[in-house]
Amino acid sequence: MATITASQVKELRERTGVGLMECKKALAENNGDLDQSIQYLREKGLSKAAKKADRSTNEGKVTVAESADKKQAVILEVNCETDFVANNDDFVAFGQKIASTILDQNIETLEALEASSIDGKNLSELTGEYVLKLGENIKVKQFKLISGEYVASYTHMTGKIATVIAFTGNTEEETAKDIAMHTTAVNPLFLNKEQVSEADLENEKNILKTQAENEGKPADVVEKIVMGKINKYYKENCLLEQAFVKDDKKAIKDLLSNGVTITEFVRYQLG
Repeated sequence: MATITASQVKELRERTGVGLMECKKALAENNGDLDQSIQYLREKGLSKAAKKADRSTNEGKVTVAESADKKQAVILEVNCETDFVANNDDFVAFGQKIASTILDQNIETLEALEASSIDGKNLSELTGEYVLKLGENIKVKQFKLISGEYVASYTHMTGKIATVIAFTGNTEEETAKDIAMHTTAVNPLFLNKEQVSEADLENEKNILKTQAENEGKPADVVEKIVMGKINKYYKENCLLEQAFVKDDKKAIKDLLSNGVTITEFVRYQLG
């Protein structure tokens, strides 16, 4: 059996982030061969990941990556087991690496991400390495790649909530950031009135009608009450109709310059 030196253990630990005892054992199992030891630890990591796959992942982080020209962005949620690991530098780096890969390779589905190359590894292999480093189950839960003439983002609570918004037209950076911040804070359900489905609208109308009738309102005023509250529903749930959190005298649509529109927004909240 090859003699394992402290310098070999140190190098393996630096390259893998795995604990000293695990590194020493890997080198002993592979006669001191560094590359084979790295492969051994990767395989062991995949094994550990499989064993941990049923463990609950209620913590984690939402990560955003933007292209240099501000025309594309990705929002990504990666989960782990504890808040302690969620704030670990290695876990943060893992999320950033995945987000950058999605952005750089223009990946739109989880299947495509799983088949992509990330530093020469597939997603399963890379995840296994980080499971080995951090000792917790890790899962890529969801992501969305968004494109527009201009994209803006906002991240809150060190990655517990984040939003990405796509704009068309000559968008002002500060205004775009403010709208992304507003969306993160207020959590609209729809972009505009047109996005509210007929089914959702009819359900809301029926609820409001029943409430008005139960309050003993006259039949001839029930419809007016319902329509008034539907307008309130739009203002509470449609981004463009919402009162701006920094100035409730303005709706979000009032912040947009001529020719500027919002085409899409995505908001992720951890869990």
